[in-house]
Amino acid sequence: MTLEIFSPQQADIDADVSRAPRPGASAGPIVNSWNEWDPLEEILIGRADGACFEPTESGYRPQLRGTPSGQRFPTGPKSPDVTARANEELEGLAELLRTLGVTVRRPDAADFTAAVKTPSFEVANQYCSVCPRDVLITVGNQIIEATMSRRARFFEYLPYRSLVYRYWTADERVVWTAAPKPSMSDTMYRPEFWELTLAERHARMHDFEFCVTQDEVLFDAADITRAGRDIFVQESMTTNRAGIRWLRRELEPRGFRVHVLHFPLDLFPSHIDCTFVPLRPGLVLTNPDRPLEADEREFFVRNGWRLVDAPTPAYGNDEMPRYSQSSKWLSMNLLSVAPDVVVCEASEKNLHELLRGLGFEVLTVPFRNVYEFGGSLHCATWDVRRTGECQEYFAVPDRTPRHAPGADLGVRIHHDPITHS
Repeated sequence: MTLEIFSPQQADIDADVSRAPRPGASAGPIVNSWNEWDPLEEILIGRADGACFEPTESGYRPQLRGTPSGQRFPTGPKSPDVTARANEELEGLAELLRTLGVTVRRPDAADFTAAVKTPSFEVANQYCSVCPRDVLITVGNQIIEATMSRRARFFEYLPYRSLVYRYWTADERVVWTAAPKPSMSDTMYRPEFWELTLAERHARMHDFEFCVTQDEVLFDAADITRAGRDIFVQESMTTNRAGIRWLRRELEPRGFRVHVLHFPLDLFPSHIDCTFVPLRPGLVLTNPDRPLEADEREFFVRNGWRLVDAPTPAYGNDEMPRYSQSSKWLSMNLLSVAPDVVVCEASEKNLHELLRGLGFEVLTVPFRNVYEFGGSLHCATWDVRRTGECQEYFAVPDRTPRHAPGADLGVRIHHDPITHS
């Protein structure tokens, strides 16, 4: 496997990655993000250059919208026009964030037409670097690289690797952890999952068994969301119980609490950020089609958090881009710039109205051309640094890890119990 990587931006990054923070920004680690809402300082936004159609494989069965099931899904590179339209919208987001004083990084360009062959599998091509959120997550001053769950995405960390290395080199406080790579052999998948009828899936929805087995550590970073000391992980088609165990063993000795969330009515769960979106302390945007399991919901209610359903999206599933494998609920996939400022897709007027009613300033950008690449505003970004520190947002924990919070990180924990608003 040869994935060519080009780094035209790296001279600029070398010059300023360890620069002094902008006025009003934190003087802490250059990698620092504890939750989804603190004021944003630095972010990476994906790019569509070189993108391919993700091939059919054991963990992924793409479907065409509005066509007979026998018609084959395209293979190979995406068209230059589709790529250009997506890049225009990605750059529009970058320009908006720059006007807000946010430092914007981009991944290295890569050739995703390269085939991959390992001792365990082979695929004809790779995918894209539009969605860094799937690959990377910042937990305090730690960068975690996910295992990934599909073969075509096995090497998707490479377009981000040079930037991660520069963060790690520039600041000795940065912790960089790459989760163990799974084999992605045939035994890691459950092919019978794809043959189940909807009725059979519904009958088994509380089993939480999907297209992956429990035999190897497996998770996508986009199945994780953060609220200070508390980390929430969705069990899904892209994150298994072994992956959650690995996250617990990695994070709980550092003082975090890792909680598992389940959404039984989501029969094809993949990535939490179109289902459950923390907006600020005490407030979560939820998906009315995918309610949180009752006892898990009670944990939030007990701690004074308000769960608010997202409104009906502007477009239905049948109106999504033809090759998009995501649902209409990409409408929820917003990006928080500050506790009271969010960026939403421009057409989602009902969501804008809801959020303004909740006290948010809503900034908008067109982003539907990015949908074909598997995500919206949250998926297409990786927040590297936010102003803030680790805080306690849940005064009534469901369980307590063995170590004091932040013991290894050298941070101060604020106990800030949330009450009903």
